Amino acid sequence: MRELDRNPLSSSCAIVGAGRLGTALAAALRVTGLAVEGPLGRGATPHADAVLLCVPDGEIAAAATALARGPLVGHCSGATRLDVLAPHEAFGLHPLMTVPAGGAPPFAGAGCAVAGTTPRAEAFARGLAERLGMRATTVADDDRAAYHAAASIASNFLVTLEGAAERLAATAGVERALLAPLVRAAVENWARLGAEDALTGPIARGDEATVARQRAAVADRTPDLLPLFDALVEATRALVPVA
Repeated sequence: MRELDRNPLSSSCAIVGAGRLGTALAAALRVTGLAVEGPLGRGATPHADAVLLCVPDGEIAAAATALARGPLVGHCSGATRLDVLAPHEAFGLHPLMTVPAGGAPPFAGAGCAVAGTTPRAEAFARGLAERLGMRATTVADDDRAAYHAAASIASNFLVTLEGAAERLAATAGVERALLAPLVRAAVENWARLGAEDALTGPIARGDEATVARQRAAVADRTPDLLPLFDALVEATRALVPVA
């Protein structure tokens, strides 16, 4: 009986893909005591019980096709369905964590979307997440695009918004570092209270005169941001409870 069948948590795993995520996962899993191969380059021949593909979404299918049948095969894409890994027994492992260049991400405490085409495959994915101290949650194939869109809004789009705030603040001589504590507090309040209760500022207070002055300043100093500002004002108004 293969070690994977006896105990998914004590099996071995090969990482294919030496980018940021593959490198970080290989190092972090190795620290937990898991036998890890890699990160390997594409085209390598893994000898582990499972293979985790940390390659761009558009290359997952080709990388899976190149692997011999036998090991479990997984990917780290948030939006991609598991059928792209057919005919392998497949799993998904998507850490809800950004992976910056030149630094190991703090996987412990992060969320992690897991899935499997079989109970064994899902158990293996969940076991990897637990080894890293992540909070695993099952996300079905039909929900993956919505889940990943939410993750993009929460992470990527937040950075885009802060970039816009930084640009506008710079026109008033205010540097990014002064905005950072405000951003951290707002995110912590949202995490603790939810969006409606965490909302502050002129829209929450019903101060439309201030909102109008803000809009005029955006139009004058960063006019390309005006459509974004208007869309955010309307979305924020929708959060305010009707009196």
